Amino acid sequence: MRKRIYLGSGQKMIPLPTFLWKMGISANAKKADKALGYLSREDHLVRDFVVREIPRRGKPLAPELIAKELDLPLDRVVAIIDKLERRKIFLFRNEDGDVLWAYPVTADATPHRVTFSTGEETNAA
Repeated sequence: MRKRIYLGSGQKMIPLPTFLWKMGISANAKKADKALGYLSREDHLVRDFVVREIPRRGKPLAPELIAKELDLPLDRVVAIIDKLERRKIFLFRNEDGDVLWAYPVTADATPHRVTFSTGEETNAA
């Protein structure tokens, strides 16, 4: 697969030079890091865990499982999940309260796929 990004201009698609879109990605990554500064160490632990484990387990993750695996109190994990879900950018729970997706991965079948540097593949949110 070719790594190209095109910019639409009127009825034309213009390929962007690689160095330009890589600069954009780098700048956005720095902004994202800064924006995530409000998250606590435990917030990051929970988010990182669900992003890592949803693809491995292939199903939604219950708060009880997350608490047990991270050795955190259940009420703390539920509060963190509430906080992350309220932000509407990190994760979403199903009707049972289990974490169904955590950007960029989901336990739901979708037409979108993501491949990690480890070779793991999963559905993308």
